[in-house]
Amino acid sequence: MKEMKIGNITFTLFNEDEICLEDPNSFLETVFSSASETIVFSEKNFHQKFYDLKSGFAGEILQKITNYKLRMIVLGDFSQYDSKSFRDFIYESNQNGRVIFVSDLETGLQLLK
Repeated sequence: MKEMKIGNITFTLFNEDEICLEDPNSFLETVFSSASETIVFSEKNFHQKFYDLKSGFAGEILQKITNYKLRMIVLGDFSQYDSKSFRDFIYESNQNGRVIFVSDLETGLQLLK
């Protein structure tokens, strides 16, 4: 975990080897270990069920982000997920600006709202 500031955005960057987010409770424990409202994870930090929308895990995480007024960037290569519903989920999330799925941090910070 590394607290960082770029421009006027303060965020916490989690190393992909540090954690595996397997459920909403592990997500909240991790998020609240940080002082920042903006958190950055690697796609590898999330259990594979996060990327299967039928599991409900991603929806639960987005609900927590909304409830606690957080912002999240997930860094990775999302082209490997061929589900149309997941691609739509990424598109809608990126448009909203509170949860961003991108390959690089700079782009993610620019898309935050």
